[in-house]
Amino acid sequence: MVLRILFSPPAAEPVAALSVRWRPLRRVLIWLRWLALRFLALMAALVMFYALVNPPTTWTVASEATAPRAWVDIEDIAPVLRRSVVAAEDANFCLHWGFDMAEIRKVVASGSSRGASTLTQQTAKNVFLWQGRSWTRKVLETAFTPMIEAFWSKRRILEVYLNVVEFGPGIFGIGAAAREYFGTTPDRLTPVQAARLAAVLPAPKTRSPGGASRRSRAIADGAATIERDGRADCL
Repeated sequence: MVLRILFSPPAAEPVAALSVRWRPLRRVLIWLRWLALRFLALMAALVMFYALVNPPTTWTVASEATAPRAWVDIEDIAPVLRRSVVAAEDANFCLHWGFDMAEIRKVVASGSSRGASTLTQQTAKNVFLWQGRSWTRKVLETAFTPMIEAFWSKRRILEVYLNVVEFGPGIFGIGAAAREYFGTTPDRLTPVQAARLAAVLPAPKTRSPGGASRRSRAIADGAATIERDGRADCL
């Protein structure tokens, strides 16, 4: 009898006591879930709003733009410019759902440090977020990207991108770029001019469209290729 008392296991902690101890954590988790759902709803509302309304500005434009800019509708942008930018930045733009998995696999397999960012991802970053590299921005960009693909057409994505992207120090949007570099309007850009403007991306602060380059010639060939093989059909 004495041995049984000495070696008997301690009594299990009552279930009620465990419930009381974990109650604060459960409350925190419930609150975090509520906050996350509200934040995602706000993101979706912003995306849907900009599906119909042109973004008036962005964080980067507001802080860095020096050249006057005005919104240019997709119909008023030369088709060759649209194809040139897609060929330069995201040749499979019309085929993917926001993430180019084939390109991502190539980058991973090669061990390259270059990115595989699509035009949709770049639009998410330029319109809703900020420049620079951080995990926070990348996570938000990853959340915005499928929302944009769900609520915007491909033409709308390209239209917004071309109106907010930087083509040179302080020069944002295709309207300002066509005027500042070539003294023309986006609908009158020639294939050579279009290829030179697309060649500036994605390093507008260090590249200039002033002269022909190997990159601009490759972009001109790429623009013709995606027109022939159907990868520009959504534009």
